Amino acid sequence: MWQRLYTVAHNTFIETIRQPIYGVILLATALLLVLNVSLAGFTLEDDDKLLLDLGLSTLLISGLFLSVFCAAGILTREIENKTVLSVISKPISRPVFILGKFIGLVSALSLAYYVSFLVFVLAQRHGVLQNTSDPWDGPVLVLGSGAVIISLLIAAFRNYLHGKDFPTTNLMFLTPMLTLAVVAVAKLDEHWEIIPFFSNFVGGQVIIAAYLVLLITVITAAVALAASTRFSQMPTLIICSSVLGLGIISDYAFGQYTESSWLASFAYQIVPNAGLFWVIDGLHAQTVETVVPFEYLGYATGYASLWTTAIIAIAVATFQRREIG
Repeated sequence: MWQRLYTVAHNTFIETIRQPIYGVILLATALLLVLNVSLAGFTLEDDDKLLLDLGLSTLLISGLFLSVFCAAGILTREIENKTVLSVISKPISRPVFILGKFIGLVSALSLAYYVSFLVFVLAQRHGVLQNTSDPWDGPVLVLGSGAVIISLLIAAFRNYLHGKDFPTTNLMFLTPMLTLAVVAVAKLDEHWEIIPFFSNFVGGQVIIAAYLVLLITVITAAVALAASTRFSQMPTLIICSSVLGLGIISDYAFGQYTESSWLASFAYQIVPNAGLFWVIDGLHAQTVETVVPFEYLGYATGYASLWTTAIIAIAVATFQRREIG
C-alpha cells in the first residue's frame, strides 16, 4: 500500500509542476510580489504595513488559483479523458488514489509557496522607498534577480541540449539558488556591508503569519480536490472561492449571531474559519497580547489538519461513487 501511495503521490507531484498553468501562476505571483513594493508607496500612512498585507494576500490568492487549476489538471481531466482507468484497474484502491493525489498536489503547492515566500521575503527586506532619492537595496536586486536569471539559463540550456523538462529543471535549480540568495542578503545591508545575520530582515512573527497562510492553502487544496471528483474547472473555482470567502468573513457573518440564530450557528460550524489563520492585522499592533504564541500555532495546525482530514474523507466518499468507465 505504501509503495502504491508513494508512486501516485510522486507521479502527481511531477505532473503538477510540469503543467504550464503552474509555471504561469508562479511567475505571476513573483511579479506581483515585486510590484507590491511600488504599489505600497501610494499609502499616506505606514507603507511597510500595506506591503506586508499585499504580500500575504498575494500568497493567499496564488494558493487558491494553484489549488483549483492544478487539482483540475491532475484529477478532473483524467476522469474526463478516462485515463484514470489505467490506474484504478490496477491493484490501487480509490482511497489510496485520492490520498496519493492530495499528497502530490500539496507537495507541489508547498514548493510553489516556498519559492513565492522567498520572493516575498526579499520584497519585505527591500521595503518601500519613501523618497525618490532613497537608494535601492543592491543585494536584494542583484542576488535575487541573479538567482532567477541563472536558473532560467541553466534550464534553457539543459532543455535545448539534453531534452530535459524545462519547468522541472528550472525549479530544481531556482529553489536552492534563491534560498542561498536570501541567506546571503540576510548577511548584508543595503550598501553591501556585512552585518549580523537577520539583523535587517523580516521578523519571526511575519514568518509565522506566512505559515498560517500556507495552512489556508492546504485546506483550499483539499476542497479543490474534493470538488474535482465531481465538477469541472470553473465550478471547482467557484466552490473554492466561496468556501475561502465565507471562511474569511465567518466570524463577522456567522460568529456573532451563533447564540441568536441556529442557522448562523450551523453555518459557523460547517465553514472552515479562515480568520484564525489571518493574524497579520493583530501583529501590526506591536503589543505583547498580539504576539502569536506557540500554543496558538499548534492549535491552528491541529484545526487545519482536522478540516483537511474531513474534506479528504468527503473526497474519498464522492470518488467511490463516481462512474469513470
